[in-house]
Amino acid sequence: MLHFSGKAVIMKVISFRRLFLPFTSHVRYFGQPAAQTHPHLIAEGEVTPGISRKEIYTRRCKLVTTALDMFKGMKSAYCHLFIFPSATTQFMTNDIPYVFRQNSDFLYFSGFQEPDSLLLIEASGNKSSRGEHIANLFVPRKDPAKELWNGPRSGTEGAIALTGVDGAFNSNELEKYLHHYNKTHKDFVLWYNHAKPIHQEFHNQVLGQVLHDKRYKCVENTAALAHRLRVLKSQPEILLIQQSITIACESFIEVMKFSKPQANEAHLWAKMDFECRMRGAEFLAYPPVVAGGPRANVIHYITNNQVIKDGHLVLMDAGCEFHGYASDLTRTWPVSGRFTESQRLLYNATLRVQEMCIQMCTTDYSLDDIYNQMVLLLSAELTQLGIISPDTSYEQKLNLTRKFCPHHVGHYLGMDIHDTSLISRQIKLQPNMIVTIEPGLYIAEDDYTVSPEFRGIGLRIEDNILVTDSVPVNMSASCPKTVDDIETVLSSQ
Repeated sequence: MLHFSGKAVIMKVISFRRLFLPFTSHVRYFGQPAAQTHPHLIAEGEVTPGISRKEIYTRRCKLVTTALDMFKGMKSAYCHLFIFPSATTQFMTNDIPYVFRQNSDFLYFSGFQEPDSLLLIEASGNKSSRGEHIANLFVPRKDPAKELWNGPRSGTEGAIALTGVDGAFNSNELEKYLHHYNKTHKDFVLWYNHAKPIHQEFHNQVLGQVLHDKRYKCVENTAALAHRLRVLKSQPEILLIQQSITIACESFIEVMKFSKPQANEAHLWAKMDFECRMRGAEFLAYPPVVAGGPRANVIHYITNNQVIKDGHLVLMDAGCEFHGYASDLTRTWPVSGRFTESQRLLYNATLRVQEMCIQMCTTDYSLDDIYNQMVLLLSAELTQLGIISPDTSYEQKLNLTRKFCPHHVGHYLGMDIHDTSLISRQIKLQPNMIVTIEPGLYIAEDDYTVSPEFRGIGLRIEDNILVTDSVPVNMSASCPKTVDDIETVLSSQ
């Protein structure tokens, strides 16, 4: 039950002390792995594997200070209220759920893994300029009957012990809490992703009422602010992403060894899933592309149900999720074990372009800059191969190149595959960003403007690159991608 007095909720603000709050001596069960129950995954002081309470507290502090900087000089914008709903369980049919995946922004600022929860951050006064805040979690009530079927819930006490937030309440108390906040605050800045609600029930039943109460000064989008922080990775995040990438690289090698003529695309998918999970990944980060032969010309081909013929290439775009962080690689190889001459020519052309684009992953360039260079480089390669006539005008060469490679050179990578999607690809890269670099060439079977030996070939090469103060680091360099290295792996089948 909530109790309110005056302007403040009666609670002791102990943000920093709770960063290192020890677990009680008795064993209790939580709705997610914890140091008590999963010592092989979670160390004391961590909320999720590799991510400490202190780091998550620091993220919230940065959120507050960044928001205040945006309203610097506006005395009326004294109080800020941030609302981050969790994801909810989705059902494939009746009471059969899909595998649950937490909303990334909610997870980033709380570390809490349970569905139907909400993080509410309050900041006000001069103290907020130093990032100080009150963080409260609203979580599902402990319910023995439901826990019998669906597993334990952390409850309010468990949520505090896990995450170190200042307070925790049952989810059904959110409406009363927000009503009190509205009553005792005016002209506050409401931070909430109202344009794209994450949790429709919270939005309809509770948050929608707050939006219509009109006591706030303005509404700002939490997603845009969160992405500004998430696009720059901390050292623990980089280590987790590197582990995710390493798992994917090792798994790709095993899939290459496993592949052979007449292999079913679905079997290569299953092999990738198996190898990633055996190395500690929770699941694949997205439905993989496993495209044999001309099906590789469908950029997001995920049907994965055809037989790969002898002499064809197979393009696999896959990655895994490791404790909330993703990898995203693409490799293309011949199931027969050796590239044909035409496959080799197209592959090496793409590889040369990719290597030059990787070297541009510095603070001098943006992803859009690298994309523009990729188009120029591919155009030159296609002209050299005779796929584009040397007599073609400059503009027409670029247009034809975009036909043969219709996608961008890459994207940001992190908690999500297409991470921090609100961050423009026009901004210069910064140290501690991680990006993908993935040029490809796709030549349709019925493109009679191209010599027959190249028709029906689709290929892509994708690596995950860490931007630093100096040279870029290819985090997926251990995954074979030269013709010789791939054929060596394939010969060890």
